[in-house]
Amino acid sequence: MKEEQTIKGLPKNWKWMKLGEAAQVLDNLRKPINSSERHKRIENKSQDELFPYYGATGQVGLIDDFITDGEYVLVGEDGAPFLDNFKEKAYKIKGKTWVNNHAHILKERDGVSLNDFILHYLNSINYREYVNGTTRLKLTKGSLVEIPFPVPPKEEQEQIVSKIEELFSELDKGIEELKTAQQQLKVYRQAVLSAGTSGMLTDSNSEYSNTITIGLPTKKNKNWKVVQLTDVAKLESGHTPRKDTPAYWENGNILWLSLQDIRALDGKVANDTKYKTNALGIENSSARLLPEGTVCFCRDISVGYVTIMGKEMSTTQHFANWLCKKELNNRFLMYSFMGSRDSLIQQGQGTTVRTIYMPDLKELRIQLPTIEEQQQIVQEIESRLSVCDKIEETISNSLKQAEALRQSILKKAFEGKLN
Repeated sequence: MKEEQTIKGLPKNWKWMKLGEAAQVLDNLRKPINSSERHKRIENKSQDELFPYYGATGQVGLIDDFITDGEYVLVGEDGAPFLDNFKEKAYKIKGKTWVNNHAHILKERDGVSLNDFILHYLNSINYREYVNGTTRLKLTKGSLVEIPFPVPPKEEQEQIVSKIEELFSELDKGIEELKTAQQQLKVYRQAVLSAGTSGMLTDSNSEYSNTITIGLPTKKNKNWKVVQLTDVAKLESGHTPRKDTPAYWENGNILWLSLQDIRALDGKVANDTKYKTNALGIENSSARLLPEGTVCFCRDISVGYVTIMGKEMSTTQHFANWLCKKELNNRFLMYSFMGSRDSLIQQGQGTTVRTIYMPDLKELRIQLPTIEEQQQIVQEIESRLSVCDKIEETISNSLKQAEALRQSILKKAFEGKLN
């Protein structure tokens, strides 16, 4: 046993055992079947003829037979998040099942341990000293059976499990409420964007409609004009220098906006990019440098995501880039795209991957207030979104604290200090 874990004091009626002594390790019941073989075996079979097929972190498919029948605890052999304190490494299965060789199979030992006690303990410990490997950590059976395991009397194990699950139930309710609040916040953000860019935040005597649309809007604001977007902003496409030519990317110092960037930059100003090209890459492609302030609208894959260039940069061909003229505030345009996102996605073509093609982008129309009102709208939107950001940060911190509390509950439980 690891010294630092064995010297910890336990209640007088508890004792330390090796996990391999306190629980049955039944790895002989594992059998891997590759996905193509499983697919052949389950083809043309009804759901009631199939059984769950489990791996390192949960169910990974179905199979037409079972090996185990009963209740077991599984813990990953490889592929589990061993070094992430907030993710589970063990889980419980019941009934007729099949387990592959990426998970160890454990079962309680009569008079010594309980499955639920084993489960919670395996989700509480630090695996750093028990796993090996570099790119893919592995918990061998040899290391697994040596893990120190605290053993209270069976009745006390039952009480501890009951208390853990009571506290976890309360914690899960709180987490669910926080996640609901997160979703409500997303809805509110979208409502702010839609309302702001249709005039509802500036008392423009407006009726709700999508600000940006292909063709004339069905409703419009009385004090706003509807114009072709290309009349108030220049449309530019992007391009990708050849990826198979290293010389175009070596020592890259030119920011190059790609799909890998856009989701994190949605609604924000882009000041850096994951990939960078160089002057040679620009010279030998159709890519061109676009100025600071350009609005970059993603037109496929991540349709509707939008950012503003904080510096001079180039983009991939997945973006429609808009250089605003004096009549159009670039932030108003960005928020208009965001407020009309659902409508724009629907206007895209394709089933698996939605795409808005350049000819359609040239047909976009925008409802436009005066430049002064655009600036006022931007201020109103950003004021409200700033409040949303603060609330979002509070919720995120609370969720992290909740996960930390889960680990604290387990730690106290297995030190005999959970009252």
